[in-house]
Amino acid sequence: MTLQRPETIDPAPLIAGIRDWVAIETPSERPDLIDRLLDLVEAGFEGLPVERTRFPATERGGQLLLRYAPPGCEGAPITVMGHVDTVWAVGTLARRPMEERDGRLHGPGVFDMKAGSYLGAETLRRIAAEGLVPPRPLQVLLTGDEEIGSHASRPLIERLATDSALVLIPEPSFGPDIAVVTARKGWGRFEMRAHGRAAHAGGNLFDGRSAIREIARQILDIEALTDRDGGLSFNVGVVSGGTRPNVVPAEAEALIDMRAATVADAEAAAAAMLARAPFDPDIRLEVTGGVDRPPYERTEAVARLYGAAKTLAASLGMGLGETARGGVSDGNIAASMGAPVLDGLGCGGAGAHAEDEHIDLATVAPRAALMRAMMLSPDFLADAVG
Repeated sequence: MTLQRPETIDPAPLIAGIRDWVAIETPSERPDLIDRLLDLVEAGFEGLPVERTRFPATERGGQLLLRYAPPGCEGAPITVMGHVDTVWAVGTLARRPMEERDGRLHGPGVFDMKAGSYLGAETLRRIAAEGLVPPRPLQVLLTGDEEIGSHASRPLIERLATDSALVLIPEPSFGPDIAVVTARKGWGRFEMRAHGRAAHAGGNLFDGRSAIREIARQILDIEALTDRDGGLSFNVGVVSGGTRPNVVPAEAEALIDMRAATVADAEAAAAAMLARAPFDPDIRLEVTGGVDRPPYERTEAVARLYGAAKTLAASLGMGLGETARGGVSDGNIAASMGAPVLDGLGCGGAGAHAEDEHIDLATVAPRAALMRAMMLSPDFLADAVG
């Protein structure tokens, strides 16, 4: 078995590769730039026995699937899923260039999640270049629309997850022990619209029916449903309505974010949201939306996969903590298809979607070593899925 301990891996070329990816700005709304990065990735696999399948961008998100299945490996594949789109607009690099300082690499999109996606693709490339035969076929999927909901890539994510032995998600890791993620809350989004009746605020105030007042009462009632200990939360993030101060507002709307720790809670809360009634019987209330990403729960299969990864990490001289997160990833989608999922396998760092976004360079080699070992170790695979 050709595994590598972290101390035997030279991080310099890996860091250089991560920098190359960050240097191509890839906001979700620019599929042309996402395609440019995917072109770069594809070029690195020229001449290798790796099947490359491009799914062209339409309005959003190009995708690239890399598959390595040399003679001698068989069965359901190990699939790595990462995204290459970021929340940062073109021009961010000019304003905030990449910079290495104090053991960190700063740059837009480096933490979320170009570093992790790069390690997934590069690990596959090196295994293929060395002619190694993994115990199962290996797949790496790179998508370009995760930050805006994965709507274009979702059917492919679901299909690959259904057919995979396990799914690895190199999203960022957290904390001093660069913990992996074994659970994520589900995410729901709702739009609430209140339709009232306009009237002159001075001449005939009481003939009106205020849509804003209705939405305000709904906001207080909805946010009171938050159960911090139970993992259920609501946040009304956008409110709009009305036309002028002297007009009773006939229209108002609110955009609502919901998070839930379990599938049962997500489904029940979504049904309750869609069935909400107005406080004022003269107001017409419309609620649309639903659960976009089901919760990724720490099932027995996830616990088994994490245990196998922890044992494998220990054999490489590393600890491997675990954590749960409120934010979602494509791991939520994969888990909803029944696949065992281990998330948070990317580099340690901080600042996702923030000005101080960075990775800790000391985590690059350990994460590369763990990714390689998970792809190549038959003992890990046996412990993880049998």
